[in-house]
This record gives sequence, structure tokens and C-alpha cells, in this order.
Amino acid sequence: MSVVHIDAGPGSGPASVQTAPSGVAVASARVAPSRDGDTPHRPGRPAAATDLPPAGAALRSGDALRRPGDALRRPGDAARRPGLATTAPFLRACRRDRPETTPVWFMRQAGRVLPEYRALRADVPMLDSCRDPAMITEITMQPVRRFRPDAAIFFSDIVVPLVAIGLDIDIVAGVGPVVAEPVRDAAGLAALRALEPDDVPYVTQAIRSLLGELGGTPLIGFAGAPFTLASYLVEGGPSRNHLRTKAMMYGEPKLWHDLLDRLATITTAFLRVQVDAGVDAVQLFDSWAGALSEDDYRRYVAPHSARVLGAFADEVPRIHFGVNTGELLAAMGQAGADVVGVDWRVPLDEAARRVGPGRALQGNLDPAAVFAPEPVLAAKVGDVLARGAKAEGHVFNLGHGVLPETDPGVLAHIVDLVHAG
Repeated sequence: MSVVHIDAGPGSGPASVQTAPSGVAVASARVAPSRDGDTPHRPGRPAAATDLPPAGAALRSGDALRRPGDALRRPGDAARRPGLATTAPFLRACRRDRPETTPVWFMRQAGRVLPEYRALRADVPMLDSCRDPAMITEITMQPVRRFRPDAAIFFSDIVVPLVAIGLDIDIVAGVGPVVAEPVRDAAGLAALRALEPDDVPYVTQAIRSLLGELGGTPLIGFAGAPFTLASYLVEGGPSRNHLRTKAMMYGEPKLWHDLLDRLATITTAFLRVQVDAGVDAVQLFDSWAGALSEDDYRRYVAPHSARVLGAFADEVPRIHFGVNTGELLAAMGQAGADVVGVDWRVPLDEAARRVGPGRALQGNLDPAAVFAPEPVLAAKVGDVLARGAKAEGHVFNLGHGVLPETDPGVLAHIVDLVHAG
């Protein structure tokens, strides 16, 4: 997958960097008339190394991969809305039900294409916007008002928990996350302390604000997977070939697994804050997992992702997504996903065969299809829906994040097409 970005989409890639004034008051849930080519939405839409499995071995959520204290449940902290799991189409599809209409949302749906987002972030660095509860709330809500999707995704960035524990990371325009002191030895590993809820108070504050704004629309929490976070930390930033990452993975396996173990603990804690605050589902983005063979993924990565996903078994639906991961779909599902995200390269009926029974699918319209003539776009949407019907549950999405040049009106039109079936 790429990097998380402006919306909590797949990874903090180059396209994620834009800006706006902090301390903005949360706007009303009503949206001003459409602008900039947007078409109005249709009214009335519901607002350390473990015992590592060989290639081919099944990974079940929680199989000797969860550790004491990974996810201490605090029932009094949860704020999820009663009954939503049985009424919201998105949550029903995640649990392999077939709601009356196929649910739809978009990765990177917050920002990027919206003029109101670009105005809001005109003078504020990305990481500052991710630490302002009012701004998080407003940016998360903007696409919900515009498109009326069936889920909102919490606005943040995958490096937020790493910055919160004191790492010097900046998101550089046109580049992505840049790490001042890459982690390449035991001394670097020692800098990765545990994440405490008090490190990210703005997350809890924003989620509680959003629950009051969203009504019956579910809220998805998210985090970067241990491998993708490790790739940034080891490389010092985005990388095409992940040479330093793989050199550590192959040449220093103990250091590698210690690093991913530490990152799995941090990621679990970051998601725990979100779940305890009341998010209705979580998505784990493994932006760069597609750089691995299946054998390497199972041996060096899957146990750590499984520990994160296993910490939330039976609490909220868990979505696992990566880009260029067609050969990893079965393994990513076996790592503990309830829903496997599929990019646009593998048709959903074939993805359903690869993933196997017991899991729903999410995806997978090519993000470039939004630029096709309307009849072509409608046919492509219909094809995704038809192939998604072969899965045990289907959440419609793009096969990656929304491209910055996308017309917001086309996204609203896609939501209408999906809901119309």
C-alpha cells in the first residue's frame, strides 16, 4: 500500500501533505451548496521472534501470538452506540451479512479532493492537524457530509503514535514521512517506548466529538501495521526497494523481530485508545507488505500483525489492507482479519477464492476509473458489485486511495451507483 495520508487512507505517501488553520471550531453537520464541479449528493441517504509459521501454515487470530497485557479490556471505557452493529450496513457487511444495499466508503476520503479541506489545512502542517481534536472532527466529517458514505474513517496518520512517543518524524511535502534518526540497531530500538493513552489525548477527545456528530454512521479507527512502520523507521523514509529493511530482516532476524514486536505493542495501544473511545471498526494498513513474498510475509511479518489484530477479536470488525498484496490475500486474512481489503489488481471473485471462507472482502474499483466516461464508470462499478457478490460479505471501496485530481461529484455519484445496486 502507499503511505497513510490525508485521510487515514493507506499510508503516509507523498500525496498526503497539505495544510490549514488550527483551533478551528467544528462545523455544523450541514454542508454548503456544492462547488468546483461537485454534483450534490442525493438527499435522504443515511446520514521478538515467536514460533514462526512456515509458508502455507494457517495463522488463526490469537494462536499463541497474543501476549498478556496486549489488550487489557476496560468495559467501562467503551462508548460504542447500542444497536449499530445490527443496523448499519457497513458493520453488517463486515460480519458477512448481506444488507439491503452494499455499503461504501473511500480510503483517503477525508481531504485531498475537497476544496473545504484544502482551505482548512492551508497553513497547518499535517501532524499538527492530527493533534487538534476540533480539526480531526471537522476533517473526518467533511466527506461524510459531501458523499454520505456508509462509514467515516478517523482522520490521522500512521506515524502519529511514533511521534507521540517522542520520535523525530516529519511529513515532507512530495516525499512523505522522514525519520531524523533511523532505527537500525539495539540503541535505536531502545527509543521505542510504550505508548500510553495520555500520549494521545486528542484521539479520545476527537472520537467522542465524532460520535456526537455521526449519528448512525459507523466510525473506523486505523493504524499502520508493524511492517510498514518498520520500513519507514529502518529506511528513514519511503523506499522503492526496501533494501535496508530486508537486510535487517534477513541478516539480523532477532533485531528485526524485536523491532516488530515493539511496534506491534505500540500499534495495539494506539488502536486500544480508539476502540475504548468508541470506534466501531478498525483498519490495519500494511502499505508496503506487497514488497514481500508470501514466505517472507508469513515468516517475518504475519505473527506481529496477528498479535495486533488478535487483541481486538470479538470486539470490533477488523479490516486488513495492503497494496500489491494479491499473493498475500490468504495470509493476510489468516493473520486475524474479519475483512480483507483488496486492491484493484485482483478481481473480487478471484480474491474471494484466494482468501477462502469465513471473511468478508473490501474493494476494489480502480481509483483511475473515476476519470472514465460515465457509462464506463457505471459498468465498472457494476462489475465490482457483481464480483463482490461472490464473497461472503462485501464493502465497496476503491482499490486504493482517492487520487488528488478526482472530482468530488464523481465520488458522490459512485455512492449513488453502489446504493442503487
